[in-house]
Amino acid sequence: MIKAALKSQAIETPSWAYGNSGTRFKVFAQPGVPRTPWEKLDDAAQVHAATGVAPSVALHIPWDKVDDYAALSAYAKERGLRLGAINANVFQEDDYKLGSVTNPDPAVRRKALGHLLECVDIMDATGSKDLKLWFSDGTNYPGQDDIAARQDRLAEALSAVYERLGDGQRMLLEYKLFEPAFYTMDVPDWGTAYAHCLRLGEKAQVVVDTGHHAPGTNIEFIVALLLREKKLGGFDFNSRFYADDDLMVGAADPFQLFRIMYEVVRGGGFVPDIAFMLDQCHNIEAKIPAIIRSVMNVQEATAKALLVDREALGAAQASGDVLDANAVLMDAYNTDVRPLLAEVREEMGLDPDPVAAYRRTGWAEKIAAERVGGDQMGWGA
Repeated sequence: MIKAALKSQAIETPSWAYGNSGTRFKVFAQPGVPRTPWEKLDDAAQVHAATGVAPSVALHIPWDKVDDYAALSAYAKERGLRLGAINANVFQEDDYKLGSVTNPDPAVRRKALGHLLECVDIMDATGSKDLKLWFSDGTNYPGQDDIAARQDRLAEALSAVYERLGDGQRMLLEYKLFEPAFYTMDVPDWGTAYAHCLRLGEKAQVVVDTGHHAPGTNIEFIVALLLREKKLGGFDFNSRFYADDDLMVGAADPFQLFRIMYEVVRGGGFVPDIAFMLDQCHNIEAKIPAIIRSVMNVQEATAKALLVDREALGAAQASGDVLDANAVLMDAYNTDVRPLLAEVREEMGLDPDPVAAYRRTGWAEKIAAERVGGDQMGWGA
């Protein structure tokens, strides 16, 4: 049962993780970085070939804009992939300085809404079922704008997009505590996102980005509650030490990742309806090995969560035995699941060591030699 669950797990990789990224101060270029969305898919195929559980790639528009999305989808299929969530971008244009869908200027709001509807058109063309929305909208100073009015504008835009969604499509609303707005963010927390999604209907669900919380926030509680309410749409997996650093998932607090995955398993969320997506920027490390390692980190946390003796845990909880209950969880967390995952991979016809398998392909050397000239893809300089 545990092996079957691990074999069925699907972890979506983000197209932008294959491109150049960095900090607010500098974006660092690497040899062999993709120059087109097509080359991003070539790299994603290497991740899936090595891990066997990364079959989909999220797109970010306009970073991944192409003339023919059906052709891009077909190209992905040829490489054993499918196109996943379509991520909107209403934060990188001058017009959005004071917000996008919550901007006080109606013309800017119309422009932003037009982009969101364009992303639904792209979903139609690619066969994607998920539209992922994150808004940088907010204010920097008290009195800058009317807080409640901005929520009204947000609700109006979300409603228009919701009505445009087709059968089998859904909207995933992400939240972020702060940045780039520092006084108020218009979707700052899970409660705000949940309130909007609840009003919209069953096609609207919440995305939990593991880096978008205040220090000390109990993320697994949020996951458990959203699962209970059937409003958890997916994850953006990453890590942060101080703020939203978009580091590799499990790098900062692997125990937290285990606790989150236990709530997913316990709450019945380990199903295709929950989108397990990476959202990371590999600034200084090699892109493809880092993404492979991130996938492996999620697999390890999942394996440990599946090993929790739920019967023993339930008995300890029912009897009020605090120490025994905690010990059951800790026993699972302290189990070395690497041999188990190696067996799973071998049974799937894969190398037990995905990183070593990738390095033996020579792909890194191949793309460094061949991808010369042109403009490397990334989110800025």
